[in-house]
Amino acid sequence: MLPRFEEKIMLASQSTREVVVGKHVFGNLYDCSEKLLTDEKRLRKIVLEAVDIARMTLVELKSWSFGGKKGGVSVIALVQESHIALHTWAHYRYATIDVYTCGPESQPEKAFDYISSKLNPKRVSKHIADRSSV
Repeated sequence: MLPRFEEKIMLASQSTREVVVGKHVFGNLYDCSEKLLTDEKRLRKIVLEAVDIARMTLVELKSWSFGGKKGGVSVIALVQESHIALHTWAHYRYATIDVYTCGPESQPEKAFDYISSKLNPKRVSKHIADRSSV
């Protein structure tokens, strides 16, 4: 079993070499509000709030709204620690969230959980991966 993130930080501080503490939380949201999944302004606000909640430092926020039959929005927050990406498909009432951070202080799971709670899906598939260098 791999050591927890906190244990890796302690191991790194006890050694003379630096390590990357990578945390990746990603997943799928099913049966969300079709109206919310096309509301670019609201989705941008939700992602910005998630940046703060997860103790990340915003570098830039970008978003795009896609029309057509499937419709949807993509919101990308570039943070000093890495990124948050939210993609929606309104026609399918479906969204994906990808939160990746490197560094011991950020809390990507809190960002994922916050965004998920605001989109109020009927079902969530969430995955957590250790992307550390040790």
